[in-house]
Amino acid sequence: MIAKPTKNISKKTRIIFGCIYCDTEMEMEKCVQRWLVNASEWDPSPNEFWIAMSVLPQHEHSSITRFVKIEDRKRALVSRLLQYALVHQVVGLPFDEIVINRTPEGKPYLEKHLNVKFPNFNFNVSHHGDYVAIASEPICLVGLDIVSCFIPGKESASDFIRNFSSYFSSSEWEKIVNAGSDDNVLDTFFRYWCLKEAFVKALGTGVGYKLDYVEFHHKDWTDICVKVDGVVLNDWNFWLSELQGRHRIAVARGHPRIAAENYKKTLKQSHFDDDLYKLGFHLPNPVFVMRSVEELCSLFPVVK
Repeated sequence: MIAKPTKNISKKTRIIFGCIYCDTEMEMEKCVQRWLVNASEWDPSPNEFWIAMSVLPQHEHSSITRFVKIEDRKRALVSRLLQYALVHQVVGLPFDEIVINRTPEGKPYLEKHLNVKFPNFNFNVSHHGDYVAIASEPICLVGLDIVSCFIPGKESASDFIRNFSSYFSSSEWEKIVNAGSDDNVLDTFFRYWCLKEAFVKALGTGVGYKLDYVEFHHKDWTDICVKVDGVVLNDWNFWLSELQGRHRIAVARGHPRIAAENYKKTLKQSHFDDDLYKLGFHLPNPVFVMRSVEELCSLFPVVK
């Protein structure tokens, strides 16, 4: 259940640290976006692929063409298109003023811009299997992960998951191995994995984070909460959904005070008064909206 936003937030513009932010609930909700592209449905010719890539800044091209397989290139291209299109639509920046960089750990972020009125506009992307997705938030950290629930090769479910036992707490591992049929074991495994990845990606810590310290609890995969090293984090929310074709998608929303240091430097604020933080924390979590590659490309200026 999503709690209602606190009622004692001022509907006026708030001035924080010399910067002007609009903190009305309506304005904040505009920044909470969830977009999804089924990349498997896009089958471009080489020329169509080049045209789609050409709308992006030149420095982004090598991060796409470095992949050998066309499916990997497609996912990388769609990921970049989503990032620039979402920033343009949500923040309102012209495309030539959008600068997206990455932390040493690899998390993308929008370079600080005076015209960004949201205290902590941030976004996260994920791609796996058929889908590429992006999620954004105005105040809280956001993490996103997609998993395709298939085993590569011909391994059995037990053989496959055995390789990952060290990434789960004893409680989680017991629930995974005792889930029943092979399909249920895999489904439980991927649900936990998806949640862990969304949490770590929200923090911006990269691959070095000890996932077995991160333990999830739930009631039939709702009311999801997380413990880190045995301590419950009450200022985090999680949502887990199913996509077509046996894909899972998880969204994490939480307080920026525990973000990785390199990522925290990219934020305007890591501390908030209670009212403003509660507003961001209790914003509705919208459903994912399907976008097409053609729709995303149409938002960009025509390349001459």
